[in-house]
Amino acid sequence: MSRTIATIEARMTSSRLPGKVMLDVLGRPLLELLVERLQQSSALDGICLATTDRPTDDGLEELARRMGILCFRGSEDDVLMRVLGAAEFAQAEVIVEITADCPLMDPAVIDRVVDNYRNSKRDYVSNTLQRTYPDGLDVQVFATDVLRRVAALTDNPRDREHVSCYIYEHPDMFTLANVASGLPERFWNIRLTVDYRHDFERIRAIFEALYPGNPVFSLAEICGHLDRNPSLIVAQ
Repeated sequence: MSRTIATIEARMTSSRLPGKVMLDVLGRPLLELLVERLQQSSALDGICLATTDRPTDDGLEELARRMGILCFRGSEDDVLMRVLGAAEFAQAEVIVEITADCPLMDPAVIDRVVDNYRNSKRDYVSNTLQRTYPDGLDVQVFATDVLRRVAALTDNPRDREHVSCYIYEHPDMFTLANVASGLPERFWNIRLTVDYRHDFERIRAIFEALYPGNPVFSLAEICGHLDRNPSLIVAQ
């Protein structure tokens, strides 16, 4: 089985909500809660934090060390090379691309997308080509060799910032597959990602409600909580 590593793109200098990955929920940083959830995935052989080489991100490296995961530091702007560097540092053959603004990531969703990748033999498998999962449950899976190829093919700043967009925007060059959620359509465009303060307040409310009963609560439990608390539902 190919060595499969989740890379987490994280930095403290987000323009819309600076420091969001370290905001406190239940006495712990959001990034720590995300790592805890990823560690429950049976499809992963490891996790590597892909942060920047700026001093502002020293604390993220310290968190990675404390949680026993790898950390690679690279360019703030060339995120593609940062993720590729993290994958190579972790000796990954398969990359599971995750961003730190998705702290509610369900390990079962990761397992499902990775399983589809392994069985389909496609170059790229995600659950985002056709959105049927809430925004914030995004999983993208592709080989490290594919990302090396992309790095050699494009110098476009957009491609270098968004890592995998060159892959799924070139279906003539790469084979693609999408994993559908099976969720009712009312959940497809719900925001469960953290970009703004109101996003964080929603995420914090979900953690405070569900985490004490089950630290690795599922997407189904999140959807049930949202049905019971419709004021938390905000579409994109």
